[in-house]
Amino acid sequence: MDLRDFQNLIRTMYYEKDVARGVSGTYMWLAEELGELASDLRQVEQLRQADPADENSKTKLAKVESNLKTEFADVIAWLATIANIVDVDLSEALAAKYGEGCPGCGNLVCDCPDAEKP
Repeated sequence: MDLRDFQNLIRTMYYEKDVARGVSGTYMWLAEELGELASDLRQVEQLRQADPADENSKTKLAKVESNLKTEFADVIAWLATIANIVDVDLSEALAAKYGEGCPGCGNLVCDCPDAEKP
């Protein structure tokens, strides 16, 4: 599934509820999901540094890595939801900003100084 198909799927499933909730309420859901993603990312980093022989850490890492996929999906879904509410086509927005390369330096592989945000 590409991004446009996904955004349309989210629109079909939830648009009426999303519009009723509005941008502010929906943004709170996005923020919550970002927090859950951050928590899982932190755990993955910590568990990947654990002793490879520690079976408990390996089991926990597998569980958190599996959940990480769900959290990424949730973040993208809520972002698509907000885009739908304000009528922004994410595929068009991404192509316009990143389709020709880095928006900072214009290169396909970013060559911006590390201290700059492209």
